[in-house]
Amino acid sequence: MSKPVVAIVGRPNVGKSTLFNRITGGLVAIVENMPGVTRDRLYRDAEWLGRKFALIDTGGIEFKDEGTPIASQMRRQAEIAMEEADVVIFVVDAQISPTPDDDLIARTLRRSGKPVLLAANKVENFEKIQSQLYEFYSLGLGEPIPISAVHGMNTGDLLDFVISNLPENNDEEYDPDVIRISVIGRPNVGKSSLVNTMLGKERVIVSNIPGTTRDAIDTPFEHEGKHYILIDTAGMRRKGRIDELTEQYSVVRSLRAVDRSDVILMLIDATDGVTEQDKKIAGYAHDAGKAIVLIVNKWDLVEKDEKTINKFEKTVREELGFMQYAPTMFISAKTGQRVNKILELVDFVVEQNATRVTTATLNALLREWVHLNPPPSDKGRRLKVRYLTQVGVKPPTFVFFVNDPELMHFSYKRYLENQMRKHFGFEGSPIRIVVRQKDEEKE
Repeated sequence: MSKPVVAIVGRPNVGKSTLFNRITGGLVAIVENMPGVTRDRLYRDAEWLGRKFALIDTGGIEFKDEGTPIASQMRRQAEIAMEEADVVIFVVDAQISPTPDDDLIARTLRRSGKPVLLAANKVENFEKIQSQLYEFYSLGLGEPIPISAVHGMNTGDLLDFVISNLPENNDEEYDPDVIRISVIGRPNVGKSSLVNTMLGKERVIVSNIPGTTRDAIDTPFEHEGKHYILIDTAGMRRKGRIDELTEQYSVVRSLRAVDRSDVILMLIDATDGVTEQDKKIAGYAHDAGKAIVLIVNKWDLVEKDEKTINKFEKTVREELGFMQYAPTMFISAKTGQRVNKILELVDFVVEQNATRVTTATLNALLREWVHLNPPPSDKGRRLKVRYLTQVGVKPPTFVFFVNDPELMHFSYKRYLENQMRKHFGFEGSPIRIVVRQKDEEKE
């Protein structure tokens, strides 16, 4: 099921990032704290009153020096956020009157036709704020909602308005036995070409202009008696609206597809190598707990010798350190090289993502793992790992019961994860590990 998207926009220094962190801060702990996992993303999952959505933070928008490329990009940032979002939160500074930039942003937002919530931030006295808020009615976006993002004041009311404006879930329901595959990656890495080659027909428009894909297209197909849905973020974008920020927001389009998928084909351009944008896109799929295959496309364009593939594989592992578990396949969507092997690997990682292990088996092995590598101690207190059980699949999720969760160092958690992978595989699947204190007196 695809989560709706909410974007936060506004001038610099009005408290956008503070509001972003206030809304999402309680969910950050869900993501495993492992070195190498990319964290500098402009989006996080959020939830309010049972409604889940993806929240996007944007850079400050300024209209000064309009003739410069930077000013133009800032302007486009607001436009792209609106294009991709279902609801927009426009943040203004309640301590000062609306500025010319506020007015220009408001004009753009009014033209978008999207639901816009005007959040007047930095309110100190809610009893005396109404007289100050009257000025913001001039922006033409309805009643301002006073908040203090720093202190969390009235942010609940703001979120009530957010979820009341979110669209109803209109995703088509598919048979649970159907495997849903998303093809994600930066613009111009060959996503649509791969979809066409896998389907054996020109189902999706292909262009060499980066950014021509936008809206998700679902294509059902059958292969060797199995049913699949291939999801490509496809749809033409006018050439005049393509710029560098389109690549930045390819993450947003990818996350919609990821949420609805069972397995992710993460495309990497062999001629570019792994970029920062690749890390962000792959990081979302990792955090979402989806089965993943890394697809290195355009392999036919790389000059090769007998060591090239090993060198590239090593580089991918180094750059995507948080995704060591994902298998890698080198293909050419254009020539069809090895494309026919992809579904075989898809079936495998989907199975791995749904693997269950009995509690008895886990605890028999846990005793062995602890014996081979005793848990660490801190200030004279040693970690005791008492019990292990699997509580979920897709992704495989495990709970370790210990004497004190604070003694579980990330390096020992990684050791335990490596042991589970050694014995049970889980190839192509992230593993979630939860550490809880066993119901005994704290030692």
